Amino acid sequence: MKILVINPNISESVSTLIQAEAQRSASPGTEIAVATAPFGVAYIETRFEALVGAYATACVAAERHGSYDGVVVAAFGDPGLQGIKELIDVPVVGLTESSLMTAATLGQRFSIIAISPRIKAWYRETVERSHLVSRLASIRALEEPLRDIGSVQQDYAERLKALCNEVVEVDGADVIIIAGAPLAGLAREIRGELSVPVVDGVSSAIAQLEGLIRLSPKKATKGSFAAPPVKPNQGLPEPLARLLNRRSPG
Repeated sequence: MKILVINPNISESVSTLIQAEAQRSASPGTEIAVATAPFGVAYIETRFEALVGAYATACVAAERHGSYDGVVVAAFGDPGLQGIKELIDVPVVGLTESSLMTAATLGQRFSIIAISPRIKAWYRETVERSHLVSRLASIRALEEPLRDIGSVQQDYAERLKALCNEVVEVDGADVIIIAGAPLAGLAREIRGELSVPVVDGVSSAIAQLEGLIRLSPKKATKGSFAAPPVKPNQGLPEPLARLLNRRSPG
């Protein structure tokens, strides 16, 4: 199977982290292609930046349509995920959605470790959208300015582990979610040092998407995830316009 992993940020260093963890998590024979957003910001931290990243992700998914069996939206907060599920006819998952589903099977209450305090409100809204906020113990984040988005794991290794311990000892988390593509692979490295299960978004997304591809679910032709209706549009990139101009078989 062929999986397209789209980084909605423009940081190639983050795409490298995503690629490494996706390859480690994939089954033998699964082909992983990682694409970086062609425009946007270095790392998504706000609702507006997520809006830009969502459009960039949709453009990449449309441009490469037909070359993959499933798509991962590889930013925590899942920018554009629900709309892209409407647009394309293969399974699509996001890092938040996949992390939450994994965490929900490992314990009752989970906490999220983030890289920025500004990002916390948007993450909470994403959890609310998944109807799991009653199981959210806490969201804790780094408070320091980031020197380089590609080296967050190395720059703040001890502080990130301290935050993980705090959500267990203070907030009562049964499971820890390490949030965000810049932290891809960290859960794998530190899981032996923590007292509860720790979840990584990239590995969760790859594992869940492989399962969905094997199940070969039908694309909805009715309901809220049916393809958008055909209507006049203008100014869109040609691949995106082509998908929007398709007529639904239903």
